[in-house]
Amino acid sequence: MLVSAAAADVRRSHAPAAGHRSRADPMTPRTPTSTLLAELLRDGDAERLTAAGLVARLGDRSFGLTLMVLGLFAMLPGVSALAGVAIVILAAQMMFGRTVPLLPRRLGARVLGRERLARLIRWFGPVLRLVERVARPRWTTPVQATRRVVGALVVVLGGLLFAPIPFSNIPPAAVIVLIALAYVEEDGVLLSAALAAGLVLLAAAAGTVWETLGQLGWVEGIL
Repeated sequence: MLVSAAAADVRRSHAPAAGHRSRADPMTPRTPTSTLLAELLRDGDAERLTAAGLVARLGDRSFGLTLMVLGLFAMLPGVSALAGVAIVILAAQMMFGRTVPLLPRRLGARVLGRERLARLIRWFGPVLRLVERVARPRWTTPVQATRRVVGALVVVLGGLLFAPIPFSNIPPAAVIVLIALAYVEEDGVLLSAALAAGLVLLAAAAGTVWETLGQLGWVEGIL
């Protein structure tokens, strides 16, 4: 057991970070995210894996997976505002060009352990496998080139989660999940569709705000 664990450490020290496909060999098949998570669970270090270690191992998929989890939580009543705060912070990091999320020190040092990691995979594994049947790496240029723009859009969408209107959190949360899935699978086609949906949603929100201001008589004052 000790020998196999040591050998695994040597292999990891000479291998690229999990979640990254070699840019020198773009034709290398990309490991499905659900498979990558399962491999992390089987890893000998899974029991000592921290939150920061998980983010590092997931590499360029970490933003997408984190946004997806937060977006799903943002659809739930009562926690959408809290999830919205985390989404805005995460998206702001994307705006500043970070490739992986920067976690608070105490959160990053938190040990997940094999049991928590297994629970995470049990919850989100079926969703990922379903997505992997539809989404796939295609037209990857927008995914890499529009990170800052996408971050700005997600910041605004995250702000919509604070609207004090019943069920108003669901549309922006759904768009955020779509954007996240596009990043997880490097699917530029899905990302383009999600961005278009986000712009339509923002236009509708702006129209609603303008109409409300008109009803309050503020539009005349603005004009």
